[in-house]
Amino acid sequence: MNAMRLLAVRPVRISVGSAWRLEPPNTSATRCYASAARSKPKLPPGSELAGKSSLTPRIHEKLRMLQQKHADLTTRMSGDVSDLDRDELARLSKELSEAGHVVTPYARLLELYSELVELQQIIGAEDAALRGLAQEERQEALDNVAACEHEIIGALLPKDSAESAGAILEIRAGTGGDEASLFCGELLRMYERFAQLRGWKFNLMSMVDEGDMVKEAVAKVSGRGVFGVLMFESGVHRVQRVPATETQGRIHTSTATVAVLPQATDVHIEVRDSDLRIDVFRASGKGGQHVNTTDSAVRVTHIPSGIVVENQQERSQIQNKEKALQILRARLYERERQRMANERRASRNRLIGTGGRSEKCRTYNYAQNRVTDHRINYSIYDIEGMMGGSALQQVIDQLRIQHDLDELASLD
Repeated sequence: MNAMRLLAVRPVRISVGSAWRLEPPNTSATRCYASAARSKPKLPPGSELAGKSSLTPRIHEKLRMLQQKHADLTTRMSGDVSDLDRDELARLSKELSEAGHVVTPYARLLELYSELVELQQIIGAEDAALRGLAQEERQEALDNVAACEHEIIGALLPKDSAESAGAILEIRAGTGGDEASLFCGELLRMYERFAQLRGWKFNLMSMVDEGDMVKEAVAKVSGRGVFGVLMFESGVHRVQRVPATETQGRIHTSTATVAVLPQATDVHIEVRDSDLRIDVFRASGKGGQHVNTTDSAVRVTHIPSGIVVENQQERSQIQNKEKALQILRARLYERERQRMANERRASRNRLIGTGGRSEKCRTYNYAQNRVTDHRINYSIYDIEGMMGGSALQQVIDQLRIQHDLDELASLD
């Protein structure tokens, strides 16, 4: 039975204050923000009833300062703006919009805190019927608090422009022989199905395979925000199962490495012809009219970095060269992006390792119908759904939450 709403959520009033005005930089307005930052941070009333929170007192203080800034910008923009030039008006409009993305969910969060206070009072009352209804309302409010906090965290964090780009997906068989190659092919199909479910384009750029066994594959995944979703897939993926060729029922452990790179364009990274050495050679494969008869395969070497890319997927030398250059740009862009990320966050290591059994970010255990991501110690029991692509988003969502919390901790 759905409980009727016990409380009418009251809007939070955000007072601008009569003694504070928006002023140019290096004035009393700036000093006002600075003095607020120096005061001892406090949690808003009712927040203690929400249980463990990702928002520390210092973060709450930053949010209150942002509320004040948003209120003052609103007052400024709603008044006479004839004295502002076009650039200044555009800058203030952008600041107002960005602050609004944080202030709006924070106002909802404060409303929920107030609601929890009143619900707690009702739970302490003598009326048993009211206590039961209040407890139901309290659980709903707690769920909404968690959702608001996650929205606030996402709005507070700096945006990585690469997350909105497409991605280059590289999968290679690791330790485990033929079983590792079979698993590599299954991962490739898992990501292809996941891309289809998300409405993305999945284009295979190169692949070295033998039947169902895939030694390595490179695919281009295009769509809005692809890299921001797939970026957490980089690492060593480990499979534990009884191979089809195993006659004694023993469980084998094999690995495959996954690397996800943001798609780069000529705007992102410049590759000069003078820095390239391009070699052509005869393609190898299962056979066919052009295999071992024409120099269609291409090897591109970027001399300054030493990066080497080979491609023989297409019959045309021109097409193979074009695909090899796309992969090269993606690798160069990721190298530069990683260098900058390491400077900002020296403790963060996103290398995928050597592909050894002990270096794993995720384990696929078929006997237990379990997939465990070891970075966040999170498990789901749905191997079929995972390999079919439908359960992958569930794991990625948990990785995103932990990533955002780690980023938020660096801001605190």
